[in-house]
Amino acid sequence: MKLYVSVDMEGITGLADYTQVDSAKNNYERGRRIMTDEANYVITEAFNQGCEEVLVNDSHSKMNNLMIEYLHPDTSLITGDVKPFSMVEGLDESYAGAIFVGYHARASMKGVMSHSMFFNVRNMFINDVVVGELGFNAYVAGYYGVPVIMVAGDDQAAKEAESLIPHITTAVVKETITRSAVKSLTPAKAEILLKEKTVQAIENKERVKPLVPPDKPLLKIEFANYGQAEWAALMPGTHLEEGTTTVQFQAKDILEAYRAMLVMTELASRTSYC
Repeated sequence: MKLYVSVDMEGITGLADYTQVDSAKNNYERGRRIMTDEANYVITEAFNQGCEEVLVNDSHSKMNNLMIEYLHPDTSLITGDVKPFSMVEGLDESYAGAIFVGYHARASMKGVMSHSMFFNVRNMFINDVVVGELGFNAYVAGYYGVPVIMVAGDDQAAKEAESLIPHITTAVVKETITRSAVKSLTPAKAEILLKEKTVQAIENKERVKPLVPPDKPLLKIEFANYGQAEWAALMPGTHLEEGTTTVQFQAKDILEAYRAMLVMTELASRTSYC
């Protein structure tokens, strides 16, 4: 069995604010070591459960956070930026399941460091379904027929996952107090939980169905201000809804929608004087 693991950072045990997830800040090195350990608990247990191949994709910020020297020796790691499919780079139909580690809630929702890709996004929609990183990535997995069998992160990420994907296994390593404060397990307790939940997820994987995306999805992104929407609407094929900060893009499939989202949010990030 082949397993795909996407690892973000905001949902990692004990991490509560930007100083722990920003490579320019003083707490980052501690944060990335805990992130690496946490990913490794899941990876190692997956191999222990009979997985023959585990592909790990570093999915946070510049996507070069995981310390490869500490990962299980049989792991393959995708690291670095730019990736055509970002947080789901390398995922295809050959995988029996996907696990998302260190995930967080979507923008505009309660949850530690909640956001959707960039801080310029208020909401993202696939047709009329509101999604964040978790949901969008799960749709890409579903395009390939791959179920997301487990999500590890804060309590709000777990709720989001359970609302989208019936029978998914969730591992809650911390509870949200505010967007920058949490009640967290210790790394030692999180290790036990993540290993137990990885076993459970693999045993339960046949009950979890892929989150199949709609054909020809309409992508809509609501931006925080009008300048961001203007920048995003420079991409060919987009339409800025009159009187709103929402930009639409009619995609041929979810893969095109995903890449359009990456381009639109990157363009919007160029806005200055917010």
